[in-house]
Amino acid sequence: MFETTVVSLRQPEAIDDPLTEILRNGARQLLAQAIEAEAAALLEAYEHLRTDDGRQRLVRHGHGPERSILTGIGPVPVRRAKVRDRGAAGEEPIRFSSCLLPKFARRTPSLDAALPVLYLRGISSGDLREALAALLGENAPALSPQVLSRLKAQWREEHERWQKRDLSARSYVYLWADGIYLQGRMEDAKQCVLVIIGATPEGKKELVGFQAGYRESAQSWRELLAGLKNRGLSIAPELAIGDGALGFWKALDEVFPTCRHQRCWVHKTANVLNKLPKTTQKTAKDDLHAIWMAASRAEAEKAMNGFAAKYDAKYPKAVACLVNDRQALLAFYDFPAEHWQHLRTTNPIESVFATVRHRTVRTKGCLSHKTSMMMVFKLVTAAAKSWRRLRGHNQLPKVIEGVRFTDGIEVIGETKSAAA
Repeated sequence: MFETTVVSLRQPEAIDDPLTEILRNGARQLLAQAIEAEAAALLEAYEHLRTDDGRQRLVRHGHGPERSILTGIGPVPVRRAKVRDRGAAGEEPIRFSSCLLPKFARRTPSLDAALPVLYLRGISSGDLREALAALLGENAPALSPQVLSRLKAQWREEHERWQKRDLSARSYVYLWADGIYLQGRMEDAKQCVLVIIGATPEGKKELVGFQAGYRESAQSWRELLAGLKNRGLSIAPELAIGDGALGFWKALDEVFPTCRHQRCWVHKTANVLNKLPKTTQKTAKDDLHAIWMAASRAEAEKAMNGFAAKYDAKYPKAVACLVNDRQALLAFYDFPAEHWQHLRTTNPIESVFATVRHRTVRTKGCLSHKTSMMMVFKLVTAAAKSWRRLRGHNQLPKVIEGVRFTDGIEVIGETKSAAA
């Protein structure tokens, strides 16, 4: 017997990782067992069916060809179980389709969600395969630059379809609006992303609309709001939450004149503190916190008057910045107390886009404007899957029906229209 004396040398880029190999083998076995269980469940469900000659209609029919599914631990080879329908005259054939392994799947959904994240960080499509080689293995054909280009085209089409979707069946009780500056490669340095997130009557938060705008001008906000209304969003929200950008409030009054205003206390606090010396800011911040955390409107009014009396003599601009928006700052007291933590700030937008903003800081112009908007859409829609429902969502139908609330407590038997 001939024995070779050729010794394979270790390649510099090779990585020995027996633990990962064990995990991949285990994942392969578990996936195969799960698919077999799906096929067995289908056969059991249709076990009573028979052909014209009395044989069992649905039977196992081997496996499909082996293919590799790209996962977070690298490629996992798998074979799809096949089920044969011997058929019955005049009936629709029964086909087996695995929920775990769709027919043409090549990557796991979690990996598809990770790709826009990496791309938004500034990794080009040509470098993405190299960056993932240590995790996914050297042979990752499903992550070639051509495949990534096709993925980006699909994402762009999804974004375009989403922008044109029909909103006639949608309504939102609350809207949060803010302008986000991502420092991407926009056509104009003064452009920002205008974002609107809404709360449905079921208490779920949704991305309602976003587009690039010139600063936060009234015209840009008007285009966004009017576009939503033209696509069927005819029911005005009960309350809109935003910062002091006058452009948004002006456009809101034109498009949805019945919608009430609630100013964001986080933005307002920052604006007031900016008009005070640093030595006074810590104490002033505590005083402002006492206003919007008051248990009733009367207590909040008292705390606001106390703030004005304390700082007006030396810092009239800071006091004016606060008291001029008194009505809009305290509007949340006319809504259920369970919702106050959601209504006092634009945090639903800030928390989502904090990660997006952090990731775009280091892109250094590597993303075009269209690509930036498309990638932001993918990131936000992926993040929306983990958004929690509003606290006290069972109170939302009452808000829609016009039930009156005083200091967050329902006024029994009285609606807003009757009170008016």
